[in-house]
Amino acid sequence: MTVKLERRNGIAVVTIDNPPVNALGRAVREKLWALAGELDEDPSVRAVVLTGAGKLFVGGADITEFDRPVEPPGLPELIARIEAAAKPWVGAIRGVALGGGLEITLGCCFRIATADARFALPETTLGIIPGAGGTQRLPRLIGIDHAIGVVAENLTLDAAHAVELGLVDRLVDEPLVDAAEAFVLEALERPLPEPVSRRPVAAVDPARLQEAEARIRRAARGAAAPPLALAALRFGLEHGFASGMANERAVFLKLRASPEAAALRYLFFAERAALRPADMRGITPFAIGRVGVVGGGTMGVGIAAALRNANLPVVLVERDETSLARGMAALAAVFQAARKKGGLSEAEAERRIGAVTGAVGYAALAECDLVIEAVFEDLSVKRAVFAELGRICRRDAVLATNTSYIDPRLIAAGLPEPGRFIGLHFFSPAQVMKLLEIVPTPATRPEVLATAFDLARRLAKIPVRSGICDGFIGNRILRRYRTEAEVLLRDGVSAAAIDAAMRGFGFAMGPFEMQDMAGLDISFLYREAARSRGETVPETPGDLLVRAGRKGQKTGGGWYDYAPGDRTPQPSAEAARILAPMQAPPQTLAPEAIVERLLAAMAAEGQAILAEGIAAIPTDIDLVEVHGYGFPRRRGGPMFQASRAANRTQDGN
Repeated sequence: MTVKLERRNGIAVVTIDNPPVNALGRAVREKLWALAGELDEDPSVRAVVLTGAGKLFVGGADITEFDRPVEPPGLPELIARIEAAAKPWVGAIRGVALGGGLEITLGCCFRIATADARFALPETTLGIIPGAGGTQRLPRLIGIDHAIGVVAENLTLDAAHAVELGLVDRLVDEPLVDAAEAFVLEALERPLPEPVSRRPVAAVDPARLQEAEARIRRAARGAAAPPLALAALRFGLEHGFASGMANERAVFLKLRASPEAAALRYLFFAERAALRPADMRGITPFAIGRVGVVGGGTMGVGIAAALRNANLPVVLVERDETSLARGMAALAAVFQAARKKGGLSEAEAERRIGAVTGAVGYAALAECDLVIEAVFEDLSVKRAVFAELGRICRRDAVLATNTSYIDPRLIAAGLPEPGRFIGLHFFSPAQVMKLLEIVPTPATRPEVLATAFDLARRLAKIPVRSGICDGFIGNRILRRYRTEAEVLLRDGVSAAAIDAAMRGFGFAMGPFEMQDMAGLDISFLYREAARSRGETVPETPGDLLVRAGRKGQKTGGGWYDYAPGDRTPQPSAEAARILAPMQAPPQTLAPEAIVERLLAAMAAEGQAILAEGIAAIPTDIDLVEVHGYGFPRRRGGPMFQASRAANRTQDGN
């Protein structure tokens, strides 16, 4: 059943019941359209309450319809029908009202909500703009400045703020329908308000709109939808509601068919699927109450902060009092930084650090349900840690290593109960980065794997399972990406041209800028270690720079030069002199050709990873690249790009 109807005391209660998120799919729209006419003709009905079944109102449109032609009745027409109904409609909202869910409430005569209600128009995150009146009705209801934030900057309004702005007429308690009935009977005793579409909009200072446009363009970083959402809002202010609606719909439909929107829809579905892999359904994860973290360095502190942000008590272990004090201070600084940015209250920051127990030695981990090792990336060091954990921790405790390169099987060698061991590759800063590579060994029990995915969900991270190989999924592709960039460099293309091309594609920085920021010595030491093991590793341009003392920003020079206190890369004559023996004469290559070369290399490595069974499906690779390595979200990922390129080639044939 998609929509239910109940009559009570002259009020029709219409409940959208379309799990899991009460999406406004075609069947829902058809039923609501029919009910609007039926209830207008029913003399026993004085008003209509529109609500959602379960814990939320409406999570938005049915995104699966976006790849098909629009099927009538369209949502804009449905909302106009509700707004023009002979009987007033009242939106009764609990939980989220997102996208079309918020827009349909704007067609109602009134809106009431419980304290947990949240309102947003997140369409720009899917590469589109609100397409059913959100850019036109919202500024007429809550004012232009606040509407800009919701329409173009992904601002979410909580219930209290929504009341303050006039979006919600009254906060109510559960039971919601009873409260709605009481509100309606009271409201019917007064003159009804003007429909939102007919309300005047206050004049706005053009300078404020220009300031908003500049701000939104900067934040969008090349994405089309946010600036166009603002432009659609502004068009309606300048040309009136009817013209604004027509323009909004035209822009919405054009964007819906764009490559950017296709990429963002692709990631939307991939992210949802990643949280619950098909082979994990039906497997019960272990209960995790207290988590231990071994190592108070940058990664350990970040992991501890992520755990506390998810309200999990943490035991942070270090080797001595000095290291522990340093780690605890760094952890407190993370929460204080969040407080200064307005994300946490002082009391909440204190509460989060207060639930962290610092300890020297492993004994404090004896009762932890999960222990995550985050020490130096050295096999002998990690093996020593797990020898202690195997001796001290409960036999049913899950033990995890945070490693970015080392084979987890080597780390766990000799560990009692090896089925409880798993690799969890966090990305720095771990309290911010959303990716979690999950690396089971052949011995890892299914319940332990399920526990890792459940932990990712609790930490609000995107989990991706990786097989065991050098660098797993992400670092293996990163190495191929950097290697191909160095091939271009050897061919005579400048580092600056390569970096500029990748920034133009949407990366925050190019491959050489990224290496300078991270430090060239990290990958150099990795190559040197392989050479010391007798492996054949060819000399690279980066090796020349490091041997000359140029390790990146931290030494004032790497691929580029850096002035003291300034991270802006500057062309370097010294780097050019050092690299000259490995470079061909300078050549110019079009940015599009540079991007094509580097993306093809990433996709080729991705195909090899799939062929080897390291990743199960292409979307896993794209999730890793987008959430862990800065691949521009609006581009979908290297595998998505390769698929589109292949389709274009086929269409051309």
